[in-house]
Amino acid sequence: MSVSPTSHRKPSRLARADGCEPAEPANTVTDRLNGLLSSGGDGYVLSLCPNQNYNITGPLLFNSPNQEISTQGLPRDNSRAMLTVSGPLHPGQEDSHTTAVWGQCQTCDGVKLRNIQINGARNGGEKVNGGANIEMGGSNSGQLIEFVRSFDPRSWSCLHLFEGSLDCASTTVQNNDIGPCGSDAPGQWADGISVACANTIVRDNLINTPTDGGVVLFGSPGSLVENNTIWVETTTLLGGINLVDVQPWGGDYTGTIVRNNHILGGFATDTPSGDGDTKGVNSGSAIIKIGIAMGPRVWFGDYFQNNISHGAVVTGNQFEGAFAYAMAISTASNFTVQDNVLVGNDTAFIGTIASDCSNPDTRTAPGPPFVVEQSRVTDSNLQSDFVNIVVGDNLLCIRPPTGGELWPFKSTVDGIPATPATLVSSPRHWECNVTDAT
Repeated sequence: MSVSPTSHRKPSRLARADGCEPAEPANTVTDRLNGLLSSGGDGYVLSLCPNQNYNITGPLLFNSPNQEISTQGLPRDNSRAMLTVSGPLHPGQEDSHTTAVWGQCQTCDGVKLRNIQINGARNGGEKVNGGANIEMGGSNSGQLIEFVRSFDPRSWSCLHLFEGSLDCASTTVQNNDIGPCGSDAPGQWADGISVACANTIVRDNLINTPTDGGVVLFGSPGSLVENNTIWVETTTLLGGINLVDVQPWGGDYTGTIVRNNHILGGFATDTPSGDGDTKGVNSGSAIIKIGIAMGPRVWFGDYFQNNISHGAVVTGNQFEGAFAYAMAISTASNFTVQDNVLVGNDTAFIGTIASDCSNPDTRTAPGPPFVVEQSRVTDSNLQSDFVNIVVGDNLLCIRPPTGGELWPFKSTVDGIPATPATLVSSPRHWECNVTDAT
């Protein structure tokens, strides 16, 4: 993605008594904020005001190393300043406003996006071409995104780390509140976090109702994805964590570790009728089609022919709720996949092979949690409960059930008695001390 700054009026240098740049006057807010970033220089902090909504008509553009955009006082709750994407929409063209914050300039080493909220404002409309809510990375290193809420992107992702010339590195994405992202209508999907930077850390994020991939790794060799919680409620998610993309790193996942993540498919949204009632109906027929997807054929079929994913470690991840498959692997080499588990009795593997799939008669219907097309996986160390399947191509070709009491009831979430909705309304794990900035 390429975004060029437009001309901005010269910012006022008068100090503000409250120390933050206000949202009003609204008709100058985008130019005012970009003017401050443009003139602020190395290390400048653009401090936004708590409890204010900024209707921006173009992206805020980091300009110099070590700059920061954050809310004054670094709150971690809903008092964080809100950036709302409000620029023009041009469906089918490339010039719609889709991005709130852009940090891919040639001098964007070390920039920080902290303690704000971003509303992509799709508002039920069609997905349009353009960048993610947040576009970071590029030919830079050492960036930080933390305590940010990003939701409802107009385009394809809530947060994207761009690879640059394969020289983006060492970004940290932590303690963020991501989603919902996109719609589960065909072609309207969006990712939660999309990562193409090497040696990146993605940890301790809550990713609620993404629809394409929860965390998508576009190679990103040397990266660590750990302790994230990914879940759906009443919409279907294609993949929880994806290690399937050939581009831009050629399928290189060397040194990438995916560990100790908690992935929750759909649960029943009705109420148990008695103590022995273990399954119910989900009002949106929501499942996660593949909890962790590994290898390009799992996702793309034969589109990339004999290309493979190679070099990752996937360990200690937990699965609950309704899936088609918890893990699936094909066209992979030098993968270690061990100690991944189903939690309690809170899982179900449901759905049917779509009638328009290729080779429908040789496909393995949902049932076994962990599936491998063994003939296309080499030099790998897989846990013993994988089941061999004949066809590992395009395992997304599953239709969720259209009803029935097939979804498990969820009794607790992290020790809190809960229905799936409680995941949204309960305090986030970082809200215990809203004044302690890390």
